[in-house]
Amino acid sequence: MTRFEPLVILRDVATRWDVLAFIVVIGLVVFLGETSRGLFAPLTALELTPMSLDPSHLPEYAARTTFRMFAALALSLVFTLTYATWAAKSERAGKLLVPILDILQSVPILGFISITVVFFMSLAPGRVLGAEFAAIFAIFTSQAWNMAFSFYQSLRTVPVELMEAAESFRLSPWMRFWQLEVPFGMPALIWNMMMSMSGGWFFVVASESISVGHTTVALPGVGSYIALAIAQKNLTAIGWAIATMLIVILAYDQLIFRPLVAWVDRFRVEQEPGVRVPDSWALTMMRRSRIIQAATLAFHAAVMFTSRAVKRKDKPAAPVANKPKRSLDLLWVSLIIAAVVLGLWHIVVVLIQNTPLREALQVCGLATLTMLRVFILIALASLIWVPIGVWVGMRPRAAQIVQPIAQFMAAFPANLLFPIAVYGIVRWKLNPDIYLSPLMILGTQWYILFNVIAGASQIPAEMRYVAANFRVTGWLWWRKVALPAVLPFYVTGAITASGGSWNAAIVAELASWGDTHVQARGLGSYIAEATTAGDFHRIVLGIGTMSLFVVIINRLFWRPLYYYAERKYRLT
Repeated sequence: MTRFEPLVILRDVATRWDVLAFIVVIGLVVFLGETSRGLFAPLTALELTPMSLDPSHLPEYAARTTFRMFAALALSLVFTLTYATWAAKSERAGKLLVPILDILQSVPILGFISITVVFFMSLAPGRVLGAEFAAIFAIFTSQAWNMAFSFYQSLRTVPVELMEAAESFRLSPWMRFWQLEVPFGMPALIWNMMMSMSGGWFFVVASESISVGHTTVALPGVGSYIALAIAQKNLTAIGWAIATMLIVILAYDQLIFRPLVAWVDRFRVEQEPGVRVPDSWALTMMRRSRIIQAATLAFHAAVMFTSRAVKRKDKPAAPVANKPKRSLDLLWVSLIIAAVVLGLWHIVVVLIQNTPLREALQVCGLATLTMLRVFILIALASLIWVPIGVWVGMRPRAAQIVQPIAQFMAAFPANLLFPIAVYGIVRWKLNPDIYLSPLMILGTQWYILFNVIAGASQIPAEMRYVAANFRVTGWLWWRKVALPAVLPFYVTGAITASGGSWNAAIVAELASWGDTHVQARGLGSYIAEATTAGDFHRIVLGIGTMSLFVVIINRLFWRPLYYYAERKYRLT
């Protein structure tokens, strides 16, 4: 006679991993429900419940900030998979889309806020939702560009033999995208998604505490909390904000990014036997939970259905005359010319007619000072983080330790160092032009580290074995193996770090602590002052000058270096 064992029956229904997954999923649902409350409330509700420095409010503020950042990250991922793919797949479109991406990357976040805040507020007049749209879009602009550049670089460097294998298996373009190109670009994309989250934290003060002229909106969040603490010179509140950031970063690192890093390890081009692969308790939970397995199977079935729906053309297309192709080229060139003429006309009307030559030369001089700071800081950051990134990337165990530390350091807003910077400069009468400069690279240097780690982790095992067998060591190993392998990834990170440093100049060149203000000469402080004053003409002039400088530097230096690295050091 068999015994009745209820625990066995319960185990057949749900395992402990199902219970853990259920708790996590319900927690996420509750989190989304709590953070979405009040979105349709009137803006006057923010005045009725003003920001408070009481630490008991920090869990709610942290939840609201995290929700905005992940909403922006989802939008950035959609933008990356569409925009970067279009730029990489279409040579005609890439000639326009890549320069546009350079320009968008060079536009400072305060510039986006200054121009778009009225538009987003008009989408939901008098409602908190409009301000939320503006904040999410501002965070989006600090996340999307480096993700798009990373995925574009991955699509351009897919090994030829993998493309030939996809052709041999007769994959349609849609299937090739999801079965080959996305998995190949996923490792670098995941690292850049982590960097994007950190970049969102870096500019969280500007995105949540919106102040443009007479328009001031302080959304509940960690960024507004930090802005209020700085205005009131409350060091204790600054400490609570740092602790909250650390807890939140560790939480989403364990629940989201650590599982993603462990999961995308399967997509590495080379798998070296005997190497310890990244692991994650959350990934183990997802793999062993029947609930999540069912959801995964449903998603996989949907992808396979779409793959079958998009048929591959087995028969070669009939030769097409050159006339239609030339017509398309003429249409494309005509659209580009029309867009350029329209843009130049607006520039002439808004800027040139209303800008004296003396002011234009002054702004160019300030941009030159900021440019020199960016060059020096990028060079110093490269000397430090490229060797460290190669060492970490070739050791998965070290990468697991460095990952959360680098995320926290990259997320550390420059505003939190204003008390130290302002006090030191005022106390010892230091030169702000020099001692405020490191704040520019505080958050952007990590783009270099994250991309180099991603590149070093993809160095083929046979390449390392060959170098070891031939006793290639020291500087020769760096020159012949490590640096060529990571150069395409480094250039991607350096381009983003350079653009991010220009962006960070707005925060770094004008530091405030209560009523004490310290200013460095540069284009960043010029734009910050114009934004505070609500001077639209000076805002547009500063943004236009910054975009012009960044695009010229990218065209003359970074982009040729990128194509050189892609052409000569592509792993095929």
